[in-house]
Amino acid sequence: MEPAEVRQRKPPTAKNTGELQQLSTKPPSEPRLKHGIPMQILRSILLITWVDCCIVVICVTQLIGAPLYLINKYWYYSYMAYTKQCFSLVLTAITEWISPTLFRVSGDASVRGQIHISKDGMLETRFPERLVLISNHQVYTDWIYLWWVAYTNQMHGRIFIILKESLKYIPLVGTGMMFYGFIFMARKWTSDKPRLQHRLEKLKTKYTGSNSARPQYDPMWLLIFPEGTNLSINTKGRSDVWGKKQGLPSFNHMILPRSTGLFYCLQQLRGTVDWVYDCTMAYEGPPKGSYPDKYFTLRSTYLQGRPPTSVNMHWRRFQVSKIPLDDQKEFEQWLTARWAEKDELMDQYFETGRFPSDLAGTIKADHAVDAQQAAASAGYVESYARLHHWSELGLIFVVLVTVACICKSLTGWQ
Repeated sequence: MEPAEVRQRKPPTAKNTGELQQLSTKPPSEPRLKHGIPMQILRSILLITWVDCCIVVICVTQLIGAPLYLINKYWYYSYMAYTKQCFSLVLTAITEWISPTLFRVSGDASVRGQIHISKDGMLETRFPERLVLISNHQVYTDWIYLWWVAYTNQMHGRIFIILKESLKYIPLVGTGMMFYGFIFMARKWTSDKPRLQHRLEKLKTKYTGSNSARPQYDPMWLLIFPEGTNLSINTKGRSDVWGKKQGLPSFNHMILPRSTGLFYCLQQLRGTVDWVYDCTMAYEGPPKGSYPDKYFTLRSTYLQGRPPTSVNMHWRRFQVSKIPLDDQKEFEQWLTARWAEKDELMDQYFETGRFPSDLAGTIKADHAVDAQQAAASAGYVESYARLHHWSELGLIFVVLVTVACICKSLTGWQ
């Protein structure tokens, strides 16, 4: 089926902020291919040059701060959180610059008062500083977009992602992610469990960096995709076969979640984390019954100029104290029930082009344009993924410039 040609959205600027589309109930439509081969090559060169430059700078910055681990653990983790913020800024900048992406965010009553439009018309979330974040896994860009949500909460330096082990062998990027404290899993529980336990112990460490008389836990967003991999025709088929053997249901838009890793994380973090935040993600474009990985890859999104027409997110949260964590079988049933609810949410999205929302009237849009106010009154926030200001990118180079100035001063360079 040929993609239907639709108008590409542009990021809001001083001239076009009023052009955000009004709420619609039209079914999702597929985005068109915007760039041919020559432009893709040019974009590839520019993107690789910019990203590689920033990654090298960030890695060198990490190496400069590595000795802090031997001096003061709190300083070290704060410093690495700063470098993690820098990488988040790089991802957000290339998304804003190369692949403008509209987000449409909604939620149920459990997250009322936590999703807003900021003064500059951007998504602003007010989630807790410590939480476990779970999501369905549609395509490879999921983690990039969820990292941007952390940016809207000022938590982009404190996010920890559970990833497959092969990613740590990517040159420079893998090294950087190890400094970030990301958790790499080989999908073999005998080897994964001790590694996971080690990392979770660090995430339970209390710090005394504040002026508070009582030590507090470090801020932390732990992101885990319980499905273990993204949705595709192959992974869906394997999931259905495994589920049938286990007597589990088959979902229309989801892979069956695996409970072991999440169950262990919540057991270990119980008492230090109060909430599990759940995000259901849907990409506008692919028709119902198709697989989004056929439409949206890193190449199509960032090189071909074919990002999703919109990324839709539905948020809700669950209190950890009310989740059955004393018996894994009960927890598996609880998690499967949540995934069944997410599958129903996806059904509604494909029928209406929107997730349901219980946030009507609770989102403030005093400084937004008319279209955003209309969305807010219906319980949605519509915002492009972008930086608050381009000057934030200067943070990436601060340490190296400072070190260079110090070296020049000490050596008497003219």
